[in-house]
Order: sequence, then C-alpha cells, then structure tokens
Amino acid sequence: MNKVIVLGSSNAVAKQDQQNTHLLFRSKARTILVDCGDHPVASLAAAGVGLEEVSDLVLTHFHADHVGSLPLLIMDMWLEKRTTPLTIYGLEVTLNKASKLLELFDWQNWQGLFPVEFKIIPEGGLQTFLVDQDLSLSAMPVLHLIPTIGLRAEFNSGQVVSYSCDTEPCPAVEVLAQGADIHFQEAAGQSKGHTSAAQAGEIATRCGVKKLVLIHYESRNGQDNLLSEARSSFKGEVALAYDGMEL
Repeated sequence: MNKVIVLGSSNAVAKQDQQNTHLLFRSKARTILVDCGDHPVASLAAAGVGLEEVSDLVLTHFHADHVGSLPLLIMDMWLEKRTTPLTIYGLEVTLNKASKLLELFDWQNWQGLFPVEFKIIPEGGLQTFLVDQDLSLSAMPVLHLIPTIGLRAEFNSGQVVSYSCDTEPCPAVEVLAQGADIHFQEAAGQSKGHTSAAQAGEIATRCGVKKLVLIHYESRNGQDNLLSEARSSFKGEVALAYDGMEL
C-alpha cells in the first residue's frame, strides 16, 4: 500500500497534460496530500482517490501554484458530505495566510462543515510532524523566495522518499535527501529560489540518492534536455515526473 503518486508535475505554469506540482503519500493508515495548486480534486479522482480518503494536507508554502485551490478543495469535500476531520500542516506564516484565504469565502459559516485542524510545523531544523505505524513524515525549511519546507518520508518498509519542494540548492535539501531511495527535486531552472536539472544531479550524487525524479520543471524546454543535464552530474537512475506517476 505504501506509494507516492505524482498528481501534478509542472512548474508554476500548468500545461495541457500537466497540473501544478502536487503529490500524494499513501500508506495503509493515511492518504497525505501535499499542496493543492490548480485542480487537485480532478487529479485525485484520476488517481482513484476519494475526497473522504484524504486524511492530511501539507502546505509547503504560500504561492498560488501550491495553495490556489485550497478553498475549492475544502468546499468540494464539504459538498461531498465529508464528515471525517482534516489536518492541515505547514509553517506558521503559511497556515496564517491559508486561514485568511478561507475566511474570504466565509467558510466558518458553512453549515455542517467537517472538522479542520491547523497544525504548525516549527521552523528550526528537521522536524518530524506526522508519525504512525506505516511512516514518519518530516519537514525542513529550504531556500525559496518565501518561507518553504521540503519533506522526507520514511516508510516502515525502510524506504525513504524525499521532496525538495521549490528551492535553490542548500544544505537543508541535502539533509532531506540523504540516502533517499527516491528523491523528487524541483528543476525549474537555475535562478534565485530554484534549481536546474544539472544542480539536481549534483545534489543526488552528494546525497547518495538511488533514484532522482525531476519535478516542477518547464517541459517546453525539452524533456530530453532535462534528463541529459541531470545525467551529466548523476550516474544513478533519473526520471521525469509526470501526472499520474506512481512509485
């Protein structure tokens, strides 16, 4: 049952066959949605996941391509008669803004709304914020344009999956990715707050990653070019994330 599903793989500009980057971590006990950019309800349906099944939501940072559909996601869960609680995790600044976004839609007055709990992830160092019998999920601030967290999931099978989120190369990413079986690395291009495919390969090499998956990339630049760049600095397995990918 342990798996990671790529619900969206694009950078901030969605494409015809790519939604904004968002992921799903699934275990026997939990279904954890990571971010909700353009249309997570549709991507969950395409993955065969019901809205009632989503147990937790992690918001990595407050950019529109990562949180833009939060009010619609909550509203659709409500309209589908969800009753089970939803826990939303994120940095304090992210959750404060997410709460204000929801308040614009008067969500506190929606009759019969299911329980929603906000849980703050502390900013200092690697923080384990969700643990059950199947997995341990940790977060650490990375180096983006605004406060942002990357993630590290350690499954009871012994496998480790890490996700850089939006960031330029920094020590925190290497803490998250150290020894990972699968590392999802954003590859939007070398610039302030972002990473190139070649830099992604360098990170994977230094961290001893087994499989590097490029995500949050610009597909119009040529997918083969991205793979070639990453392989120039990493000799392990490299793949491009795509919507619907399961690992």
